[in-house]
Amino acid sequence: MSHTLGYTVNCSLLFTELPVNERPQAARDAGFHAVEFWWPFETATPEQAEIDAFVTALDNAGVRLSGLNFFAGQLPGPDRGVLSHPSRTAEFLANTAVVAQIAERTGTTGFNALYGLRQDGVDPAEQDRLALENTVAAANAVAKVGGTVLVEPLSGSDDYPLKTAAEGLAFVAKVREAGAENVALLADFFHLAVNGDDVAAVVRDHAAEFGHIQIADAPGRGEPGTGELPIDELLTAAQAGGYRGLVGLEYKPTVPSAQSFGWLS
Repeated sequence: MSHTLGYTVNCSLLFTELPVNERPQAARDAGFHAVEFWWPFETATPEQAEIDAFVTALDNAGVRLSGLNFFAGQLPGPDRGVLSHPSRTAEFLANTAVVAQIAERTGTTGFNALYGLRQDGVDPAEQDRLALENTVAAANAVAKVGGTVLVEPLSGSDDYPLKTAAEGLAFVAKVREAGAENVALLADFFHLAVNGDDVAAVVRDHAAEFGHIQIADAPGRGEPGTGELPIDELLTAAQAGGYRGLVGLEYKPTVPSAQSFGWLS
């Protein structure tokens, strides 16, 4: 390893053989001190007891929650976020208060807000306006805990409007123009590579602007070493370019999760 960036385990793709609240301990047992999750509840506004159990699981495992997705609909499943969906706006805005509560209790500062797919019968311009409005609202909700809203280009869905780093950065710029400074690009090297971005060039030109990095190998989305992405080189370049955050391990392990970290040695 030629970089010294730390790692955080995405427990929505790793350790999925275990119930959600057992995954933080599994990550700790594997040697990690930080975890991140997609939205770990079934609904946007879970019962307080569910929230308490999740936070307790983190505390008991002795791991830090470094990142959390806002409610994104069915993920995995047919949804890729709800930011731009008129019928889900009330749900999303209610969710921001729950996210802020979890942040206050855990110290989490990175919050991924997924844009949402284009919808039949809804004007794309209206969806873009709504996505902007809801991202500003989300940024305001987590500003008081020092949080940053993360904007992530995704692969795998033609109807998802943000596919490249340039598109993600353009949306970040719009949110900032609308008055929310605490927003940044989430650079997922797998998604960018699959969508045809020159990931090395993105890192070279924008590493210092990244709000977060996630990694999986491409193609396939397995652990590093199962594909063709020069992940170590990219992370080394990102650190040299000014990135100082953690690196999210957001891959689909090709072996049991606890056995998928051999590449780290």
